[in-house]
Amino acid sequence: MNTFTLDPPKSALILVDLQNIVVGRTLAPYTGADVVIRGAILGTAFREKGATVVYITVDMSNFLNPITDSPGRDPNAPAPPPNALEIALGAGFQEGDLHVTKRYWGSFIGTDLEAQLRSRGVDTVAIGGIATNYGVESTAREAAGLGFNVVLVEDAMTSLSAEMHQFPVTSIFPRLGRVRSSEQVIAALG
Repeated sequence: MNTFTLDPPKSALILVDLQNIVVGRTLAPYTGADVVIRGAILGTAFREKGATVVYITVDMSNFLNPITDSPGRDPNAPAPPPNALEIALGAGFQEGDLHVTKRYWGSFIGTDLEAQLRSRGVDTVAIGGIATNYGVESTAREAAGLGFNVVLVEDAMTSLSAEMHQFPVTSIFPRLGRVRSSEQVIAALG
């Protein structure tokens, strides 16, 4: 098996939807608080090594709502309170980190994320966040399709149920990139 290492100047950590409205939900196998803490720890490690840290948030008031069999956000639902859309306080967002706002599940389409990463020489992205099988998976698929090397940080993501988390972790993510724990990712930064 190849040794797992990351080249910090060419690596970025992408944390998806660590917003108050999302992290406060009932989640499994890890709680929102667990993922926020691990995201903050990862962010600190990436910053210390000179790697890029990106926080992705979703604009619920401007979320794309295509016609589907199972509609997403109810357009008649009241708008969430303003602080619900903010990055969770404990997630570790720092001045100098990138903040990208998306309008759908994936973090690349319709945003400047690819351009921001390419301009910094990033070729590898480590991804965590909520939910494993929605925002994280969509972002990972887009990143792989754009030619980025992808690392999925298994214990820095969670979903609405353990089963919804486990399926992509074992069946999809190994085909998109490498699945590692936050401890392994931090060690790989050197």
